[in-house]
Amino acid sequence: MGKMRGRIAIVEDDPHLLDYFIETISDVVDLDLAGAASSLAGARALFKLEPDLFLLDIGLPDGSGLDLIPEIRDACDSKVLIITSFGDRETVVTVISSGADGYLLKDSSPAELVDGIEATLAGGAPVSAAAAVYLLERLRGDAPLVDSATSQDDGLTPREVELLNLFARGLTYKEAAAQMDVAPLTIGNYVKSIYSKLAVHSRSEAVYEALKTGQLKL
Repeated sequence: MGKMRGRIAIVEDDPHLLDYFIETISDVVDLDLAGAASSLAGARALFKLEPDLFLLDIGLPDGSGLDLIPEIRDACDSKVLIITSFGDRETVVTVISSGADGYLLKDSSPAELVDGIEATLAGGAPVSAAAAVYLLERLRGDAPLVDSATSQDDGLTPREVELLNLFARGLTYKEAAAQMDVAPLTIGNYVKSIYSKLAVHSRSEAVYEALKTGQLKL
């Protein structure tokens, strides 16, 4: 059996970028285009299609794409991957706090875009390298870190800490697997274990919690 196909809805008001996203997704065997929209109103019409993932822009003509996230959560069981040209600190923090599953910049290469989509569909939380830098700056500034790692029975293993360090540096699932010399499936198992131990649901939350509890040192 092959992998399950992922149905993607794109919400982007720049026609050239929209075409680029559609073309990129169309070139991937395991991804299908569920629909496309250029506004919040148009995006709401896609809810009934129940896509597996929304590739969602922030700056739309009739409002912020971030305002759509709670509606998506209520209407359908879809992942949300933010794709935006805004890479400033304030935007990064806002997106991470919005409940989005991941955050990519529009200048991402086709390979980075596809990898981000596939990682999100697999339960990951891809964050662009630039966003990861801002996130870590914020953490260093306002998260009081304890002096030593916790000795709890359910603490992170050395390999899980190693993986979180790679995620914090902006590496993708595939890059982390290559760096750690393990299969991508093993990375997925590590991620599930990390999420369970830290009671989080995204990669950025995992990095935050591990730093806050002293289990991750940067």
